[in-house]
Amino acid sequence: MNDTVKPLPRWIDVGLIPIINVSIALLVSGLVILAVGENPIEATKVMITGAFGYDEGVGYTLYYATNFVFTGLAVAIAFHAGLFNIGGEGQAYIGGLGVGLAMLLLDASMPAVLLVPIAILSAALFGGLYAAVPAYLQAYRGSHIVITTIMFNFIASAIMVYLMVNVLINPGQQSPESREFSDAAQLPFMHEIFGWFGVTIAHSPLNLSIVWALICCVLVWVFIWRTKWGYEIRTVGFNETAASYAGIKPARVIMLSMCISGGLAGFVGLNEILGVQHRLLLNFTAGYGFTGIAVSLMGRNHPFGIVLASVLFGALYQGGAELAFEIPTITREMVVAIQGFVILFSGALAYMITPWMTWLYNRLSRSAVTPVEAEG
Repeated sequence: MNDTVKPLPRWIDVGLIPIINVSIALLVSGLVILAVGENPIEATKVMITGAFGYDEGVGYTLYYATNFVFTGLAVAIAFHAGLFNIGGEGQAYIGGLGVGLAMLLLDASMPAVLLVPIAILSAALFGGLYAAVPAYLQAYRGSHIVITTIMFNFIASAIMVYLMVNVLINPGQQSPESREFSDAAQLPFMHEIFGWFGVTIAHSPLNLSIVWALICCVLVWVFIWRTKWGYEIRTVGFNETAASYAGIKPARVIMLSMCISGGLAGFVGLNEILGVQHRLLLNFTAGYGFTGIAVSLMGRNHPFGIVLASVLFGALYQGGAELAFEIPTITREMVVAIQGFVILFSGALAYMITPWMTWLYNRLSRSAVTPVEAEG
């Protein structure tokens, strides 16, 4: 009898296990809702309807998903190199700062056809350079990337508070916000774009940056699985010692992957600052960098999986807001707890059931093979 443990096929590892994790999270959330005297099935219907039941809800869901795609890809790039980048929040903050500074400087003198590419480059440059510092400390000084990226989140927040309160604030107002950008420095909303073709959809924050998010998914897939640099990143992430023997320089790979990771996180500023707020302000990241960790883990660090996970978390954000509005006994804090359960089971406990699934898969495989061997 063959006792060799077979690895799980990808349809189980990538497809079935994330679904089971989400189902467990929803089951626990249902128990919480039941404990406050509400019907979990009715609450689930409200969330699904709020996220996908009408045009505006879909727009908000995809708007949130756009940010999660950027931060999920950022975590995935670093993870393929064996790095755990927890600094997406700070890198997104600084990337948005880059977008804001570029627009405040150039919006009065350039057309939109030039301002949008400049904003993309500014977001990538500022986010990438901000990630390069902890990358250097990891690659050449031995500092742990988890510790340094966490610390840099707080540094980014302090920098933004100082600049918005003392330097970039629009004169004559109390709120720490910059002046509004000119029309040329604003990404069009999707309801405006659909309107150009005679199609009417509800107004929502969804804007053209979702197209750039999908383009980034394709570019990341090509980069990681179809280029020499992507091969080096995956090799270092799989076995750094073997990569060194093969002539790959791990320090260079760490710098490259973290700079790309920071640049991708910086694109949150493209969606929020250029696409929605049209001004520079505080706290526009709203925790997207941290949720991106769960998005990447749930999507198994693959762009396609990240898109699906981003839509799920976008639906949780939008559907949760609808749930708190429609059922007053389910407070906003409870909605955050429900979202936290999904993040917990899809992120921190993403591989919790993998040993059980491996045991069950091997047991069923042996049961299926044994009668055939007996006949032989």
